[in-house]
Amino acid sequence: MWAYDSVFYQIYPLGFCGAPFENDGKLEHRILKVNDWIPHIKKLGANAIYFSPVFESDTHGYNTRDYRKIDTRLGTNEDFVEVCKNLHEAGIKVVLDGVFNHVGRGFWAFQDVLEKKWDSPYKDWFHISFDGNSNYNDGLWYEGWEGNYDLVKLNLQNPAVVDHLLESVSYWVNTFDIDGLRLDVAYCLDHDFIRRLRSHCDSLKKDFFLVGETLHGDYNQIMNDSMLHSVTNYECYKGLHSSFNSMNMFEINHSLLRQFGPENWTLYKGKHLLSFVDNHDVSRIASLLTNEKHLPLIYALCFGMPGIPCVYYGSEWGAKARKEEGDPALRACFDAPVENELFDWISKLAEAKKNSPALNYGDFTSIVLTNKQCIFQRRCDSERVLVAINADGESYTAHFDAGCGTAVDLITGAEHDFGGGSELPPYSAYFWRMER
Repeated sequence: MWAYDSVFYQIYPLGFCGAPFENDGKLEHRILKVNDWIPHIKKLGANAIYFSPVFESDTHGYNTRDYRKIDTRLGTNEDFVEVCKNLHEAGIKVVLDGVFNHVGRGFWAFQDVLEKKWDSPYKDWFHISFDGNSNYNDGLWYEGWEGNYDLVKLNLQNPAVVDHLLESVSYWVNTFDIDGLRLDVAYCLDHDFIRRLRSHCDSLKKDFFLVGETLHGDYNQIMNDSMLHSVTNYECYKGLHSSFNSMNMFEINHSLLRQFGPENWTLYKGKHLLSFVDNHDVSRIASLLTNEKHLPLIYALCFGMPGIPCVYYGSEWGAKARKEEGDPALRACFDAPVENELFDWISKLAEAKKNSPALNYGDFTSIVLTNKQCIFQRRCDSERVLVAINADGESYTAHFDAGCGTAVDLITGAEHDFGGGSELPPYSAYFWRMER
């Protein structure tokens, strides 16, 4: 599967393009802005892009009006065809947000229900009671996602609904040639629907990638051979920044051992979860970390641990925004990309990750662990790599049996001699490929 040795780049298009929050119905070809960023994305080392919602919606994209029409605020279907074509020509795969749990009040089928009530042929597309009322005084009650009446929950046990969604996916593949989907709130989706979706996508395109948004619990419930290929690793998301802020590397190491360690009870050994330090729903990592010198290190840890790393647009140069500032702050519009030392560092991590069998497919073993340092091994049949992190402002000398005398750092290309211990300078990170 191509995704397992890829580096993802996430764009939230409505924010990225500076679109108004409310859908004003005015056609603007804003999505073409992505074309100008392709050289930047490619130079960063990302070879897959995940677009948050692009289809016609009421406001933020997750309240869909039409699954087969690019949002008017972003442009036309033809505009997005051009964008996807240019991304593919640059060697960048395209993954779209599949918002299948709910739609917006402006969704055409729900509008028909509001107009015709029980005479609408679409009344069973949703969870509706004509004996109640909604917060909008519609004269009917309907289930909204988590009680939000702006997000009208779909009835995924209705074959007509499933057919419409699967036909929409076929349209996306045939029109835009997309390579995968990220399923919004995948943990809420009907499991039979996910199985149908997987089977359908497998028939549409070889190695079509499905990744689901999950928070906690057993990811194997929906990440398996008949459902999703991957899920978002929210368990390690928290552990990543918390380990640095509390100077307690035991926290992230505990999660990684639980997920990928050598024991038989390990939960996700051999699987590939989507790793991230921030995204469109959470504070940007440069605002979360209490020590800015940890910023390069957290990316090294994210790229070195098992998983598929995903970089959120703007964070590659250290853009800041906090959750409490609201979604517009998290989903900002930048006039142009910035390339600085952090960008250069992440681009080196990306190249190391993409070209290392051990970092893409290797197992996980903890070698050295203290509050402020961690060294772990990633190993597969053809390669062995040691990932070393020193989060301390002081040098640290690690003593362990490296199993060989020399190594090459995949990030810088520098050679390393393990004789007499391994000195880790302050705030440093290494990907040592061990020489046989």
